Amino acid sequence: MIESAWQHRGVVAWMLYPLSRLFALIAATRRLLYRLNLLKSYRVGAPIIVVGNITVGGSGKTPMVVWLCRELQRLGKNPGIISRGYGGQAESWPQDVTTESDPQMVGDEAVLLAHRTGCPMVVGADRVAAAQMLYEKHPVDIIISDDGLQHYRMHRDIELVVVDGERRFGNGFLLPAGPLREPLKRLKKVDFVINNGGSLNHHGQTEEVAMSLQPQQLYHLKSRESVGMDEFIQRLGKTVHAVAGIGNPARFFNLLSEQGFAVTEHPFIDHHPFQQSDLQLSPELPIIMTEKDAVKCEKFPLDNLWVLPVEAELRDGFAEEIIQRLENKYG
Repeated sequence: MIESAWQHRGVVAWMLYPLSRLFALIAATRRLLYRLNLLKSYRVGAPIIVVGNITVGGSGKTPMVVWLCRELQRLGKNPGIISRGYGGQAESWPQDVTTESDPQMVGDEAVLLAHRTGCPMVVGADRVAAAQMLYEKHPVDIIISDDGLQHYRMHRDIELVVVDGERRFGNGFLLPAGPLREPLKRLKKVDFVINNGGSLNHHGQTEEVAMSLQPQQLYHLKSRESVGMDEFIQRLGKTVHAVAGIGNPARFFNLLSEQGFAVTEHPFIDHHPFQQSDLQLSPELPIIMTEKDAVKCEKFPLDNLWVLPVEAELRDGFAEEIIQRLENKYG
């Protein structure tokens, strides 16, 4: 897979390097056109916080968005969420998302965020149209964009970049020779860099903020019964199948191993459209999956499906730091 080539500056990466230079030129030209106002960025009636990344693949944006929504609610704000709705097959966009929405129509991450936050949400490839619809239809005072860092047509007030602390930036090349969507120097211009599970670093004046993902109680997908790790192992044993259709399945598998499980790994591509046949493994063993995968598997009549939620954990007072910077910029 090309993703493995992105971790090293090997033969494949160097063969693709000329194309990455072309990609870099196109990306830099596009950023310059927006900076010179030759391409226009659009505001809506509420400030926008982008939670994005500069690499392809999962970095932990979804739990970060959940954490940010809950913290803003705790501080008395009324956040709403916009997202692309990746993988959604709806015929018209933008689309409202609720807990009852079909993941096949609006995307798996969108339904998960609706479940986890209770916030109003609108999805669509045109982030400006999605943000405008969200602001006009719902009483929101802050809009959080799940991804969209490179969607410069949408004006943003705060930029949070989430970095996979284990894989970081791979070989440091831009697409298609490496995983980078933008050069590393882009990190010097964002407001905060969130490091998900790795050693902290500095990017000019931008210091990384540590984030960790903390496992919660497992729950049975059909009955919603919740159990702790120890009770689960006592009742069902520690040998399990683990299923993950996310950007970095190894992170999920390692998390289960750290909790004492003997894991048979079943990685799938990010946003994999699960079929029941994907989960017909050995029925005598439980299957543990991520929440993002679970929203697509609720309809399957299988009794051995369990879900392991995770919660983002960041330093005390960080939400207040974000609000203060937002007020300094937007106010």
